[in-house]
Amino acid sequence: MIRLYDYHLDENGFRVRLLLSMLGLSFETVAVDKAPGREQEKPHMLALNPTGTLPILEDGDVRLFGTTAILAFLVRAYAPESPWLPADAADFGRVQQWLGFSTRELKPAIDAREAALFTSEGASDSDLKAARKGFRIMNDHMTLRQIEGADWLVGASPTLADLALLPSFALSRDYGTDHDEYPALRRWLRRFRALPGFITMPGVPDYH
Repeated sequence: MIRLYDYHLDENGFRVRLLLSMLGLSFETVAVDKAPGREQEKPHMLALNPTGTLPILEDGDVRLFGTTAILAFLVRAYAPESPWLPADAADFGRVQQWLGFSTRELKPAIDAREAALFTSEGASDSDLKAARKGFRIMNDHMTLRQIEGADWLVGASPTLADLALLPSFALSRDYGTDHDEYPALRRWLRRFRALPGFITMPGVPDYH
């Protein structure tokens, strides 16, 4: 049985839960009190993941931390022939490019949301500015893709690139982002929501 150490409002945890659902995989959740308890930084959790972050995934003898590592493992282990990680070398590289984007350029978006939800200070101006820059890059890319007749970030089918980037945009209204400023991303999110196995969480919009 797959076991996921997770906090129900954690954005990275949502990425993993979303892929597990879309792959049709059963799993057990171990709830971790990230806020306000910061349980992920306690000794018993550091024994599982010395970086003190969530989520953590266990599958038999395999234990992994780091969201993109977990996503890649699940696809290779349970859906190796699927488009989530393309076989084509160029598209595989493009997916890796966007996975890196999700952990670097979108980190301020993750930080802004957590600050808005869990601190009295709220999101910093620098994180808000950096998050908007990341969303503009994504919106420009998806605008060009849609002009070309494509629906997804890479290739003809949804990949881990879409799944990894989507939560940061979807949850950004938690700290005041106006989604109307990013029309290509709104359309992209609407398409992704319609995919089999999609699950939601508090903060994910359902555009009508």
